[in-house]
Amino acid sequence: MPIPTKKIRVLIIDDSASVRQALTHVLEQDPEIEVMGAASDPFMAAKKIQEEMPDVITLDVEMPRMDGITFLRKIMSQRPIPVVMCSSLTEEGSETLMQALEAGAVDIILKPKIGAADHLAESGARIRQAVKGAAVARLGAVRRAMAAASASANVTTKLTADAVLPPPSGRAMAKTTEMVACIGASTGGTEALRVMLEQLPANSPGMVVVQHMPEKFTAAFAKRLNSLCEVEVKEAVHGDPVLRGHVLIAPGDRHMMLERQGARYHVAVREGPLVSRHRPSVDVLFRSAARAAGANAMGVIMTGMGDDGARGMAEMHQAGAYTVAQDEASSVVFGMPKEAIAHGGVDKIVSLDQIAREILAADRRH
Repeated sequence: MPIPTKKIRVLIIDDSASVRQALTHVLEQDPEIEVMGAASDPFMAAKKIQEEMPDVITLDVEMPRMDGITFLRKIMSQRPIPVVMCSSLTEEGSETLMQALEAGAVDIILKPKIGAADHLAESGARIRQAVKGAAVARLGAVRRAMAAASASANVTTKLTADAVLPPPSGRAMAKTTEMVACIGASTGGTEALRVMLEQLPANSPGMVVVQHMPEKFTAAFAKRLNSLCEVEVKEAVHGDPVLRGHVLIAPGDRHMMLERQGARYHVAVREGPLVSRHRPSVDVLFRSAARAAGANAMGVIMTGMGDDGARGMAEMHQAGAYTVAQDEASSVVFGMPKEAIAHGGVDKIVSLDQIAREILAADRRH
């Protein structure tokens, strides 16, 4: 007789009764998740936590009596629990959410839109995946490289990068242009990327990054990184050139692809179906790099839930690119790197603090 698996117990904290009801409905569609309770403000939540410890908390930002960021900081300083921040889609909110990631939130989700069936199906799956990712997050690693954003979606068919662009030809491209570093991350990636990018000098090779994160938040994320790093960081716009000393972050809810024109690279930013249950998808970026850059590219896969990027990294490897995966000890969630390793596409496994060094060494060898 099979041993029943322990359910992930979730406490929902939100001042809106309709949002609490919608989140409960969305989460309990997954047999591995159990909503153990809900609270309308942090004071009520604190009493519930004293009675029974949840595995994961979903936390609203704007609430009466105490805001979500203040409560998050109290949780992390007193009794750390994996927290997923739940926010409305606003420019102002995206700035606030950056504070939440710095304070130790594991992930960001958007509040479900009630009544929009298609949106609820997609956003609901993203919410469930975020909660599952938080449940397995290593809080010790969260303190070292806190937080992040998954944008996974549990659709009926899990599409591959074939849905966006055809496979690479298989012919490895000669090393004729400057190296481009292609980076993919999810849960835990926001702070991991900050740690890595802060170590890079201003003349580093051009970089293109997919971090699973909802739309609007990627612009604030890029702005924050730009204020901290020597390299220039911005949210990618369709047609942006890939330049030395510059980092392009894929916008939330859009795929980003590397394209080549002569000896120069630029990015294409396009709509499209979810790939590996994500948009933007690391698999799409990595496949485009295999097609457009071959041995001129380097692939880096970092902390994250799921397997997005594993197939694309194998394609980059087969096209002659140098590929690196973040190790388990420094990953908040060792899902994406583990899957990439299992697919045979990884040349080297390194800790978070060694990734920048690997990029610079690969650039010197190129």
